[in-house]
Amino acid sequence: MDVTVVKTDYEGQAKKLLELMENTDVIIVAGGDGTLQEVVTGVLRRADEAAFSRIPIGFIPLGQTSTLSQTLFAESGNKVQHITDATLAIVKGETVPLDVLQIKGEKEQPVFAMTGLRWGSFRDAGVKVSKYWYLGPLKTKAAHFFSTLQEWPQTHQASISYMGPKERPPSGAEETPPRPSLYRRILRRLASYWAQPQDGVSKEVSPEVWRDVQLSTIELSITTRNSQLDLTSTEDFMNICIEPDSVSKGDFITIGSKKVRDPKLRPEGTECLQASQCTLVLPEGAPLASTVRSTRRCLWR
Repeated sequence: MDVTVVKTDYEGQAKKLLELMENTDVIIVAGGDGTLQEVVTGVLRRADEAAFSRIPIGFIPLGQTSTLSQTLFAESGNKVQHITDATLAIVKGETVPLDVLQIKGEKEQPVFAMTGLRWGSFRDAGVKVSKYWYLGPLKTKAAHFFSTLQEWPQTHQASISYMGPKERPPSGAEETPPRPSLYRRILRRLASYWAQPQDGVSKEVSPEVWRDVQLSTIELSITTRNSQLDLTSTEDFMNICIEPDSVSKGDFITIGSKKVRDPKLRPEGTECLQASQCTLVLPEGAPLASTVRSTRRCLWR
C-alpha cells in the first residue's frame, strides 16, 4: 500500500494539491474545518469531479476549529476521544453522506463548505478575540465589548432571493445497461420511425419559485444540516438564519461570547428559512450565490 503524506505550509495549498492530484483510493485530512474545506473545494473544482468526488474523505480533527467532529462523534467526550474515534472509523471504513454548500460570486471560482458561512457583527467580533490575548479568560468578552464602543447599533442591510427545498435525486451510481445488439437497434429505430404520433398534452414543468426578502440583521448565517444529520431526509435544503437587529449591548456581549464556542447559538427572535438555493446581495452590490449540491459527499467518520 502506497501512502503519501503532505504537510501544508500555507493557506490554500491543500486546495491546489487536490485540484492537481492524480487518482487515489483514499483522502485523509488531519486538520480543522479550514483544511477540510480546502480539500473538498479542490476535489469539487476538478474537471473529473463526478468520478473523483466518489472517493471517501477521512477526517481526523486536529485543528483549532473542528465543528464537524462534534456532529460526527457526538458521543465522544473530549478532543482526544474525537481523534481516536475518527481514526478507528477510517480503519473500519465507516462512511456517512454529508451536505455541501457551493458558494460562488459573479467572477470567482466556487468555494465549497461542509458547515456554512456567517456575515455580521458576531463573526466580526469573534475574529478579533486573539487580539486581546493578554486579558486571558476575559479576552472573548473584551472583543465584543470594544466592538460595541466602535459602532452601535450594529445592523446590516441586504437582500436575499431564495428557492424552497427540492427533492433529492436518488443516490448511488446508476449502472449503465449493456449496449443492445445491432439487430435490436435496427428494429428499435424502425419501430420508432413507423410509430404513429401520440395525441396528448405534454406534462408541464412547474417553474422555479423564487422569494425575495429585504433584511436588516445583526448577523446572517447560511448553513448545511450536517450539525443535525438526518439520513432519511429526501429533500435538499440549507438553513438561512436572520438574527434580529434589536439585540442589546449586554446580550451582544453575553451571546457573542457563547457563540465563539457554539456558533449554532442564536438570540431570541431569529427567523430561519429553508432554501435549496439563494442569492445574497450586499449593499456594495457584490452578489454571493450559495447552492446546496443535490448529491451528498461521503466522509469517513
